Amino acid sequence: MTGAVRRPGPGRWTGAGHDDAWLAEVARGASADAGGVPVELLGDYLPLLAEAAVTGRRPRRGELDAVGALGRRAAEQGVSAGRAVQLYLSAARRLWQQSPQLARATDSEVVRAAAEAVLHVVDAAVATLAEGFAVARRELVRREEALRRELVDDLLRGDSDLGGLVERAEPFGLDLARVHQVALAAPRRRLPDTDAAISALEAVIFDRLGDRDVLVATKEGLLVVIAPADAVAADRAAGGAPVADLGRLMHAELDRLPRGRPWQVAVGRPHPGLYGIARSYEEAREALTMAQRLHADTAVVDAHDLLIYRVLLRDQPAMVDLVRAVLSPLSRSRGGAEPLLDTLDAYFATGGVSTEAARRLHVSVRTVTYRLARVRSLTGHDPTDPGDRFTLQAAVFGARALDWPAQPLPGPAS
Repeated sequence: MTGAVRRPGPGRWTGAGHDDAWLAEVARGASADAGGVPVELLGDYLPLLAEAAVTGRRPRRGELDAVGALGRRAAEQGVSAGRAVQLYLSAARRLWQQSPQLARATDSEVVRAAAEAVLHVVDAAVATLAEGFAVARRELVRREEALRRELVDDLLRGDSDLGGLVERAEPFGLDLARVHQVALAAPRRRLPDTDAAISALEAVIFDRLGDRDVLVATKEGLLVVIAPADAVAADRAAGGAPVADLGRLMHAELDRLPRGRPWQVAVGRPHPGLYGIARSYEEAREALTMAQRLHADTAVVDAHDLLIYRVLLRDQPAMVDLVRAVLSPLSRSRGGAEPLLDTLDAYFATGGVSTEAARRLHVSVRTVTYRLARVRSLTGHDPTDPGDRFTLQAAVFGARALDWPAQPLPGPAS
């Protein structure tokens, strides 16, 4: 098993029964075994194996570096790591089985030495191939994440070039002609690492809604999900309740994570087209901000349910005047305005039932009754009177939205 000579040039081998045609046949067979992985990804691997079998020579550093480059190329071409490794292992097996020199060898020591040399090449080459693949995959993931963040930022901003966004969204499976809605999830504390939360959300949302037209990302400390509204509706129609809608689906999964609880999720309304995504995002962000201002502990906030606040706050000067005129007298109470405001809030939320309001506030019914009478005395508006109730409730809405009395009312007092 001597007399083999290595020729210059990639993939070229000759000598003592080894020729390019034979190695090419081995490469084609290995490619078929690995599901059609391109034979070019073998590079000079087969000549290295053949030479090791004949001479026992171990691969040089430069030759292994070339294998690592092939691993990176495999990752860039979308070939899986398993298929790439299978290509190399299958090529080694076929070469060993079909080698004319080994078929004629009768000395067991020669065969053992050849096997040891070949296995060394296989071990070194596969390890280097996998390392190159892993490096390329990490680079691709980082590049994809950067592109994803840029795309999400531009989609939520809504002021980018439409044609460019359509082209950039296509690789992520996003059809901007569909109706989408945006949901935001806020953790109680800033997460040290959002990867686990993103992975968990992607797993459950892709399983329920599919991986087309769905994006999961982060923005300003919030988890962002962009999903097609018709997919959410189809999931609901298929009987996915009680976690069929996007907000509850997200909250149910995030609540299982060890960090971030309690989560609060806000969902914007569905809107069509590119600018519909930005509009839904603004609604979700506004709903989340409003829920935090109102100190609402609701797990899932629907922007649709907070439309009344948007209407009330559209004319903020008028709302400030209403709060100041109706509720500012509550500040003269011994405990300040906050306890009375909380009582009004609970009383209105329970449909004017004092016993239920007392239960929510963890006070006695007598305390609720006393506070309502105090409100009537200070403001001149009776919470139990239908005519006064609307004025008081609108003023309470405004106070919560303006974060009064924790924050002073804007503008000079009249």
